[in-house]
Amino acid sequence: MITIRRDVCGYCGACVSVCPRGALELIDAYLSVDETACKPKCKICHTVCPLGAILWSEE
Repeated sequence: MITIRRDVCGYCGACVSVCPRGALELIDAYLSVDETACKPKCKICHTVCPLGAILWSEE
């Protein structure tokens, strides 16, 4: 499960640009996640986030 730390996120869009499944979308300075499109354990967005705002939990 992906969690966005909105208090840390700078809404730069780096994660959106690298998501291979288009599961992340930046709308009006709000990062939205489509959990059904997100590939489990991909974690590319987590890797590229410069602020560490994307967290993963194994649920």
